[in-house]
Amino acid sequence: MLTPEMQLLAVFFGISLIMLFFTYFFLLFKDYRFTQDRLEIISLREATMIEASSMEDEIEFIQIQSSLAENIFTKNTVLKDSIANMFDLVPQRITLSEAKLLENGLILYGITPNKDVYNFMLQAPLRSIFHRTYSSFHPAKNGWLRFVSTNYIDKEEEMNED
Repeated sequence: MLTPEMQLLAVFFGISLIMLFFTYFFLLFKDYRFTQDRLEIISLREATMIEASSMEDEIEFIQIQSSLAENIFTKNTVLKDSIANMFDLVPQRITLSEAKLLENGLILYGITPNKDVYNFMLQAPLRSIFHRTYSSFHPAKNGWLRFVSTNYIDKEEEMNED
């Protein structure tokens, strides 16, 4: 019954079945690996999207901080220039002892030889800058006059000018 041809046929049939089983198991393994790789890529993509969203939030925060820093730098530069310009207004004959910057004004303390020098050389430029200017004088020991000059910018008029 088992002739050599039948044995050869059985061997080839057996080898074919074994090859089919190996191919089937190989394809099952590859399908499993493909599914695992796909799930890994999906989770990696989700993590990347979360990280990108976090980076976008950080970029927005940094841009806001940069804008705020630039705004503060600009205000400081304007304030520095304004202070330099204010001290340029003070003539040599008048000596300032103190200057206080207010949100909407300026208070100056100093010494002047007389009221006329103060009125013509300092108060006139101050009146061109500020809306309200008040001055008070007190005699100093050396014969000069101590002065306190309070100067204000009205908020309503400032907003109308803008």
